[in-house]
Amino acid sequence: MLVRLTSSTSGDMVMFAEHLRRLYEIIGKECTARGVFMHEQLPEAIARLKEAIAAEKEALHLAECRRREEGIDPDDELDEVGVKVEVPPVHLCQRATPLVHLMEWTFKEKGFILWEADRDF
Repeated sequence: MLVRLTSSTSGDMVMFAEHLRRLYEIIGKECTARGVFMHEQLPEAIARLKEAIAAEKEALHLAECRRREEGIDPDDELDEVGVKVEVPPVHLCQRATPLVHLMEWTFKEKGFILWEADRDF
């Protein structure tokens, strides 16, 4: 299912509900079919997403350092049980950055963001 996010100042963005759900959990928003980020709510939402991105980057860096220490090629992505992954995963940073940018632009222009989906997600 798709969710359309509409900024009052910066245009629209569409995301898959399953990916947006994780971002909303970080922010503390309910995954309802319709909702709004008011101008006053945007700074905290941006800060929470940026904190989560930084934490994930740190964890990925530490994991890479551990793999290098163990002699594993850093270009080899491994899953939870150590099996090489053919397609590298999409990280939180890649999913969250477009939303962070939309929020920052909207906040700068003193706007708000509405979202709409077919149903709660």
